[in-house]
Amino acid sequence: MSLFMLPELSLEDLKSSANAFSKQLHSKPIKELYGATDGKALGTYIEQNFRAYLSERYTFVLGNSASGIDFPSLNVDLKATFVSQPQSSCPFRDASQKVYGLGYHLLIFVYEKQDDVALRAARLHIKNVIFIQKDRTADWQSTKGILDILQREGNKDDLVAFLEDRNFPLDEVGRENLAKRLLQQPPLLGYLTISNALQWRLQYGRAINTAMQGTVEGVENLYV
Repeated sequence: MSLFMLPELSLEDLKSSANAFSKQLHSKPIKELYGATDGKALGTYIEQNFRAYLSERYTFVLGNSASGIDFPSLNVDLKATFVSQPQSSCPFRDASQKVYGLGYHLLIFVYEKQDDVALRAARLHIKNVIFIQKDRTADWQSTKGILDILQREGNKDDLVAFLEDRNFPLDEVGRENLAKRLLQQPPLLGYLTISNALQWRLQYGRAINTAMQGTVEGVENLYV
């Protein structure tokens, strides 16, 4: 039994470690990824190595299929996405996620890959590390439209019409119920672009730009 106990991972530890890991990865030649173009394989490499980096320094519970996210004790899901098209998918739970957020925070590594021909190795350069609080993970267009309606003293019928126009994945009763909830509980402005599908399709361009500007609480640039 080891006499040395690793500290329990906190949210602040996760954020600071993401920054330190990114700088370490920046200078590392990766021979097994030389010539690789599969974005999923590249993203998986970053995610797995970040979890390994953390496991050497902290104790934490890894997510599984039941929890659905990578760090369930911190309510954080981890994503790695290519800089030219920063996007990923996530499980669809219900349509309200589009206006109230996914229900968990997002930690996003945005990377660029370059091949070093002389070394015959790849290099993964982290361009951004973004943290989005759970109440900012809603769809920007949807929340912006709803907040505009509420600001103009719109009523339930206005909200139902908006939800129908935006093709929310709801039936008539579902739209009515969500409209009533929106009147009682207005959402915060979200910073993702969420496309309807069997899984939500998340696009991060706006969140990255917002984080770099540092103007919105809950949308943070961690890579400094």
